[in-house]
Amino acid sequence: MDDRPLSPHLTVYKPQITSVLSIFHRITGAGLAVSTTLVVFWIVSIAMGKSTFIGFNNFLDNSIVTIVLVSSLWALWYHFCTGLRHLYWDMGYGYDLKSVAISGWAAVACSFLLTFLTLLFFVI
Repeated sequence: MDDRPLSPHLTVYKPQITSVLSIFHRITGAGLAVSTTLVVFWIVSIAMGKSTFIGFNNFLDNSIVTIVLVSSLWALWYHFCTGLRHLYWDMGYGYDLKSVAISGWAAVACSFLLTFLTLLFFVI
């Protein structure tokens, strides 16, 4: 029996910016689906009355939940920025290696910048 993998394995390839950003784009999309449930529960708690709303806000006033919410905010901006990058590609631009690297790092930088600005102007 051959000990080789049936198809190329992840250890064969050197991670490139396109593959890493693509993986994170998918992870952040799934993570946003999960964190959206917190928003839905928060809206439902408003509809259920003042005591439920206050109780849910007390649950949200937790350092772990705050980390999850800030991470979700970054994931939202990251997913948005990489989505814009894909729209740019869909128009047929930016396929050369230099443009791919620049747009990838720009998407990452913009996601952190937009997260910071959102926290600065709307939360803090």
